[in-house]
Amino acid sequence: MQDRIDFTDCKRIAGRAYNGANGKKIAVEYNGEEYMIKFPASSKSKPAGPSYTNSCISEHIVSSIFNMLGINTHKTLLGVFSVSGKEKVVCACKDFTADGKRFLDFCSIKNSVIDTETSSSGTETELDDILEIIEKQGFVNPQNLKEHFWDMFVADAFAGNFDRHNGNWGLLYNPNIKTTEIAPVYDCGSCLLSRADEKTMQKIIEVEEERNTRLYNFPTSAIKYNGEKIKYYDFMMSSGNKDLNEAVKRIVPRIDIEKINDFIDDVPYISELQKEFYKTYIGARYEKILLPVLAQVQDINQEEAPALSM
Repeated sequence: MQDRIDFTDCKRIAGRAYNGANGKKIAVEYNGEEYMIKFPASSKSKPAGPSYTNSCISEHIVSSIFNMLGINTHKTLLGVFSVSGKEKVVCACKDFTADGKRFLDFCSIKNSVIDTETSSSGTETELDDILEIIEKQGFVNPQNLKEHFWDMFVADAFAGNFDRHNGNWGLLYNPNIKTTEIAPVYDCGSCLLSRADEKTMQKIIEVEEERNTRLYNFPTSAIKYNGEKIKYYDFMMSSGNKDLNEAVKRIVPRIDIEKINDFIDDVPYISELQKEFYKTYIGARYEKILLPVLAQVQDINQEEAPALSM
């Protein structure tokens, strides 16, 4: 298990500030490297319902799982930080711009492409618009960016991410050598039903109907298809998108549920109920969403394969 880490007395880094709605954030130096510390949002900030109370845990677990799947994702650590005498569990995210690289979010990239049929703003997440911009942008190889997008989509389907919008993925520009690369995946705090309290977790563990509702109906993707937010299972089973199918074949076979469960058992600062919930929910998304999609993709490939001549 990870040793207990207390970030309270870490040196604060001047000149760093971060936006986003998922809790407060500060920059610190830890073991000689720069990290962004993400704090859990207070439930008082959203009186109409629960807030992102488990977002720091989701960030760490999902980022670690994505790295297990071979998807370049930012590195994270769980620790504590004391504020006004109260200790909070926080997620430290290694800053991938600390070496001077500039992050270009996809929203900005979308706005920079003027030779396009769409008139939508950079924030609009209609799938056809996103795919058109991926093909027409000139920052990185379009094929590589398209594969990255679909790999990330499949991984987000696995984790139940409802907030992968155009502002939280993109590219890194190195001003020293004037090159651009795909940025590590980050901002995974809206996965794994991060707003669920312990009562909800218990119901999802014990009641299949409750679990299925949160597999098939919501969370949806933030990406839209024909104006509607995508339901992961329905879209992956019916879209027929060949690039998506190729990503399914790349990502799903890499999933090792036993390894993921062992990792979750070693996650610090969370209860046994939380561990059981995360293992149950991740396992259900694997078995009931990704495995059926993979089986269908494999059947399609067999049907399309040319017959061998005798």
